[in-house]
Amino acid sequence: MSQNRTAGFLLVALSGASFGALGLFARLAYAAGADMPTLLFLRFTLAGLVLTCVMLVRRQRWPRGRVLLGLFLLGALGYFAEGSAYFLALQHASAGLVALLLYLFPALVAVLQVAMGREHLSRLRWLAVALALTGTALTVDPGPDAKPLGIALGVLSAVIYAIYVLSSARVVGPAGPLAASTGILLSAGLAFGGLMLVKGPSFPQTAVGWGAVAGLSLLSTVVAVLTFFAGLARIGPVNTSLLSTLEPVMAVVLGALFLGERLSPRQGAGGLLILVAVVVLARSDPARPEPVSQAAGPRGDATTGRG
Repeated sequence: MSQNRTAGFLLVALSGASFGALGLFARLAYAAGADMPTLLFLRFTLAGLVLTCVMLVRRQRWPRGRVLLGLFLLGALGYFAEGSAYFLALQHASAGLVALLLYLFPALVAVLQVAMGREHLSRLRWLAVALALTGTALTVDPGPDAKPLGIALGVLSAVIYAIYVLSSARVVGPAGPLAASTGILLSAGLAFGGLMLVKGPSFPQTAVGWGAVAGLSLLSTVVAVLTFFAGLARIGPVNTSLLSTLEPVMAVVLGALFLGERLSPRQGAGGLLILVAVVVLARSDPARPEPVSQAAGPRGDATTGRG
């Protein structure tokens, strides 16, 4: 049992680190000449095809009817909007800052649940919301690596992702995490493919750029999603959500090491408050469903992190 839990912690840590590399790969691909629609078309389509192969190997059935339609809408509309905001933000702010701002989404989910009358927050959870908002106020401090537009887009990506998480709750369960992730990724890839055709493709012009696309698709999407769910099954949602905060930490570290990015002391303090808020939210409600929804996007990613 202890070995199984240890493996679970390692798998989720690997998932968080993989999601954390997303900003690094995106910035490298942009530097090589790729634009946002082309990059996200390549990311989601390649990752979706790999997960399709995994489904075939496991002989897992595709969802049908309303569930399939729901997955298509989540990817083609919800994840399309969130991914656009997140990856456009990366063009105007550091990868670490954008990743920290995305982690506003758990607090936003809690507030939206209250606004819709679905949940009553305890004092501890209201404290977490207050910490997250205070952290955001400190973090939105434009420095040499951040423009106001980048910060605004980062916050917008968190808002869209919070709405996406709430919308996905009814669809992802019946489909199952792997099928849901695959369907959402492929439909998001289709949507970005349409935008790419309208705008005209802009592919990476260097081997480093294509390597970044491969890293974005395989490491920061496929590996991140599969290890997230594998770890979740071993250690449960609370421990998984806590370890997932490794994602923005890794984004900050990788940005500093490879992109020369730096957070100001004020932004660092704000980011720390946001992460503390995530921890408080996770510990205050062991049954919360949000971490599973994060797996596939910005965030994994109800499916993919993240971004």
